[in-house]
Amino acid sequence: CPGLVRPGCGMARSGRLRSGVKPKLKRWRKGQSSESNPESRRHREAARSRFFSRAAGKSDLTVDVLKLHNELQSNSLSFGPRETLSAELFVECEDGAVTEKTSATFLSGLSDCSNMTFSRVQRFWESNSAAHKEICAVLAAVTEVIRSQGGNETETEYFAALMTTLEAVESEESVAAIAYLLNLVMKRVPSPVLIKKFSDTAKVFMNLLASQTGAGSTAALRWILSCLSTLLRKQDLAVWSFPSTLQVYHGLLSFTVHVKPKVRKEAHRGICSVLKGCDFMFGDLAPPHHPAAQSTARFCIKEIEEFGGSGEGTTALHVLGLLKDVLPCFPVSCVKSCCEILLRIMTLNNVMVTACAMQAFHGLFVAKPNSAVLTAELNAQIITALYDYLPNVSDLQPMLAWLIVMEKAHINLCRLQGLLCLAHLPRLFSTAVSCLLSPHYQLMAAAADTMKVLLRECVAPFTTDIRDFASSTPSGAASYVCKMFRAVQDGLAYRFHASWTFVLQVLGTFFEVIGSEAHPVMKQCLQALSNLRETPHFPHIGELERAVGMAVESMGPEAVLQAIPLQIDGTEEKLDFPRSWLIPVIRDYVKHTQLAFFNKYFLPLAASLKNRALELAQSGLLLEAKIYDTLQWQIWTMLAGFCTKPTDVLVAFKGIARTLGTAISDWPELRLTICQALRTLIRGCENETDRAEVSRFAKNFLPILFNVYSNEPSSGQSTAYRLPVLDTVKVYLTLADQQLVCGFLEKANEKLKNSESSEFTRLSVMDLIVAMAPMVDEHSMNNIYQTIQPFLQGKDRRTQKKAYRVLEEICGGEKEACRQFVSRHLEDLKLTLLASLKSAASPAKRPRLKCLIHIVKQLSVEHQEFIVLLLPEVIICMKEVSIGARRNGYTLLVEIGRAFLRFCGDAREAISQYLALIYAGLTGSITMISCTVLALTRLVFEFKDTLDMTSIEQLLQNICLLLQSKTRDVVKSALSFIKVVLFIMDTRILAQHLQALMESIGSMRDDMRRHFRVKLKNIFTKFIRKFGFEMIDSMVPEEYHRVLVNIRKAEARSKRQRALKRGASGSESEDETPKQNGDSIEKILAETDSEDEGNEKGEKAVKKRLIKQSLAWLKEGEEDDPLNFLDQNVAQRVLATKPDLRPKTSIKHQFPVTSDGRLLIGQKAKDEEMKGSEDETNEILEEVGVKTKAVQKQKFRSADDNEIATDSYYKAGGSGIHRPTLSKSKECGAEYKSMKGRGDVKQKGKLDPFAYVPLNKSQLNRRKKAKIFGQFKGLVKGAQRGAAAGRKLQQRRKRPV
Repeated sequence: CPGLVRPGCGMARSGRLRSGVKPKLKRWRKGQSSESNPESRRHREAARSRFFSRAAGKSDLTVDVLKLHNELQSNSLSFGPRETLSAELFVECEDGAVTEKTSATFLSGLSDCSNMTFSRVQRFWESNSAAHKEICAVLAAVTEVIRSQGGNETETEYFAALMTTLEAVESEESVAAIAYLLNLVMKRVPSPVLIKKFSDTAKVFMNLLASQTGAGSTAALRWILSCLSTLLRKQDLAVWSFPSTLQVYHGLLSFTVHVKPKVRKEAHRGICSVLKGCDFMFGDLAPPHHPAAQSTARFCIKEIEEFGGSGEGTTALHVLGLLKDVLPCFPVSCVKSCCEILLRIMTLNNVMVTACAMQAFHGLFVAKPNSAVLTAELNAQIITALYDYLPNVSDLQPMLAWLIVMEKAHINLCRLQGLLCLAHLPRLFSTAVSCLLSPHYQLMAAAADTMKVLLRECVAPFTTDIRDFASSTPSGAASYVCKMFRAVQDGLAYRFHASWTFVLQVLGTFFEVIGSEAHPVMKQCLQALSNLRETPHFPHIGELERAVGMAVESMGPEAVLQAIPLQIDGTEEKLDFPRSWLIPVIRDYVKHTQLAFFNKYFLPLAASLKNRALELAQSGLLLEAKIYDTLQWQIWTMLAGFCTKPTDVLVAFKGIARTLGTAISDWPELRLTICQALRTLIRGCENETDRAEVSRFAKNFLPILFNVYSNEPSSGQSTAYRLPVLDTVKVYLTLADQQLVCGFLEKANEKLKNSESSEFTRLSVMDLIVAMAPMVDEHSMNNIYQTIQPFLQGKDRRTQKKAYRVLEEICGGEKEACRQFVSRHLEDLKLTLLASLKSAASPAKRPRLKCLIHIVKQLSVEHQEFIVLLLPEVIICMKEVSIGARRNGYTLLVEIGRAFLRFCGDAREAISQYLALIYAGLTGSITMISCTVLALTRLVFEFKDTLDMTSIEQLLQNICLLLQSKTRDVVKSALSFIKVVLFIMDTRILAQHLQALMESIGSMRDDMRRHFRVKLKNIFTKFIRKFGFEMIDSMVPEEYHRVLVNIRKAEARSKRQRALKRGASGSESEDETPKQNGDSIEKILAETDSEDEGNEKGEKAVKKRLIKQSLAWLKEGEEDDPLNFLDQNVAQRVLATKPDLRPKTSIKHQFPVTSDGRLLIGQKAKDEEMKGSEDETNEILEEVGVKTKAVQKQKFRSADDNEIATDSYYKAGGSGIHRPTLSKSKECGAEYKSMKGRGDVKQKGKLDPFAYVPLNKSQLNRRKKAKIFGQFKGLVKGAQRGAAAGRKLQQRRKRPV
């Protein structure tokens, strides 16, 4: 009511009243506001008379109005077809068909419109906008007219009706509504109709444009311009030869400089669509350019010339914005003229005009036009001309724009003529290098990025064609590349020290792109980099080592070491080794090189270093010996990089094979490195010649590897080498000859049968047999199968597990011999696996189930009885301790279901038979029931698309009964089933069983409800998300109400937090985005989309803003030199940004920062971001056994994936061999340990060295109070004893001697 003001709303928000208002308001006394009532009750009395008594006057409520109201409430205005059972709503048409009878309302034509073109309009019928209501009324009226004439509501009929209506109406609102509908329908009208009616339609539109130009609203103009552009776009090529067509086009073109921004944008969009999207431009006989392109170019040139540098140049800015999009559509002569006029107006030093002109050039080059639009010569001329408009280095935004335009120009020139582009690149590189002296970090980064992009886009494609680098005076393309490289190399001078990071990045890109061909001219640069690296406290070690690493990767280590000698030969007098930093660099970056260089250079060096270490050790110089031993080990770590797809395997491998075999046998510290190198070499062999060469030495390497793996290590010796050796054996077996492997397998078989072999030897031999089993022929497989049969039923768990592993490899092998063995011994395998069922140990379950998976995949319908016999074992494995066994059990369960699908033609019948066999487990023991429910859960999830919904409903009813069980395992499995059903079942079907589910959950025992409170809360959360809080709350007992309220609050809280995070991230991204002037034409022109732009106040605001943004600054001369306005480069003194003011960007982030400024970005943030969307799916996959729960997750990797990571003992930094080492984890409290005696000492600025007890919530348990108290009591006693001992010691020291 107007007379009543609620406390805490209007009055409270007003705060202190301004002067002069207080006497005019009636104020309530303090404490009486809620008891007060207004004196005037006019509105209350009127409301009471409406609701509780009959109105005094004549009522407007009639039977017809009430009927219309009922139809509106019953969704009669729906946009789709309505269905009803009432016979009144159906009438019979003249042709005998039955049709629906509808109520004739003023929106019937809108709601029943069958043309999908106007589906967007149907959303407006509830809008309060007058324009929307007018559109709906016009569409409804036109639809009724078409229906009354017997039309089919096609696009052509709507077009004709709307055009007729457009000529008849006069009001601006109606014209705008009809033009909007025409804009929608003309895009779907067939082209022949628009071609035939072009003259009449264009005449109507042009007349309307003339009449609507001075109107206050822009809606009609916008839609008429859109219709006009659609009409022109549909015309044939021949129509454009008529002057009338060009006259209509020029009418549209004239609106591109209109004062209203919405009109101007619509005309801009229409011109672009006509020039780029005409139908005849996409045919086989398409002309090289649009017929109206030349007239458009003349219009743009004329408008720009009229600007002439006087005034604000708003029209010229609008034309430049149009040129940015249409310049690539002009012929080459017009492009040349437009570019000349653009360069001419850039001499005016108008900041806004220059920025827009640069954007026009950028649009031209980004479009990548063909030679009919932009020739290579014209492109090169533009590049040369743009150097005259080079901004000052201190002018950030114009310089960034200039760089990006030049980058795109050179890339486009490279596409047109590569050699000409290379000739222009040295000058741009010199300019970009000079930008590295800028005080702006953003400009330095942009210049470096420009050079790197140009190297990859313009130089890399011609690398193989540029080969003239060896001569002292390179010519042609090589000379251009040399000039570019020397320009960047000059950046290593000290005056560029602030930008050395970017210089090193560009040099690294140079080495990467052209290093393989241009290494003769890059040696001097490598030497300079080496000198910088040896400089004390050099701050850019990481970037420098990456640049040298790129040189190693592209040139090869031999060329790099010729420029930067390693200076290590084992005869050094000083042990500083200044070039030892090259060893880890070569190790990390070498690949695709010559293995012979390692044999020739590094192998003798490693041997001499090893001998030197032995000599020093014998002399008692252990520290020096350790240094040389570390150096030779680092040299060996480079072998893996040299073995990464080497180019000379056929020649070089035989020279190093003997040495590698000896090292594996005799040098345990090198086994991991050499094994990794062998695996890398074998996997990188791509041609048959290299594979044959490496395979030739299998007879030498495999016995060595077998002996190393099967020999029992001595006490105290590390066994970390055994797994890499076994991996190397498996990889080498892929290349070895089959007969050779068969011979090795026979020897291993004999050794396994030998009773004198130790247990370690027997297990090792079985591991080797597992690796060789799938590589041999069928006869050898049969022999080993006979050997392992006794182990399958043996009592030794380890041998039994490995025997099953052998059988798993044979059954799952992909070779033809494995398939033939399984098919011929299928019956024997079935009997063996069934006979060994009772003796199978728990560790052997995983490989045993894997064997069964491979066998079931090959079974046919006659083996169905065998599958039935397997089911109890498979079901009971659902509760196996081993995660791998449970996973294989679930997989076997699914494979058996797929086997039933193969056996039976009907999928539903097959799954029903399978489930009937599973149901038998529900009558077994408690464990069997729990496992059966888990098995049913997985099967329902896996075959949800095949299962009949009736079967799921019956199963759900039985699961509800199991919720009353007294055993926790059964209840836990039943709850998992309900969770999965919630995920897969349709909500409408689930709603039918909702009452039964809630009753079953509500009637659970109290101890069960307490134990599974977390699981129940999760299930209730899913129910509430599907059916709502009120429905679930009304179905559960009262003791669950508090849980449901808690869930509702938690859901609301999480929803608010997500909304806040989204809002915060959005605001931060908006605030933190650096503002760049001239980034878009809309910002440059400072347009506004308001309809009140015609007002005088709006025009003044726009002019003021344009003047403010058009300000420019003059940079004074250096030191005391006066500014010379006659200088050729005086244009560079005109700045768009205020000099000596650097933009301060403070972007906040939550990432930790290292001491050298690097951000540490981990996976945690990304994981948290993805967690919300994947939680539910991952939870269901965990319930059905597809994924392992995070708490129990273990990594099951295949042997082939176990790579040995030989991390360096050193980290980057320091000088020579004395680089800082990776610190090992210190013992807790070690920093307080005294260096001279026992006990701890206090450290300045740190906590006292007391025993701080960590807080743990389990210590609040009252039942464990006595135990915890005893722990603290002992801790205090120990501290007291230590303190007493310390006092006694102190007193002794104070006694006089």
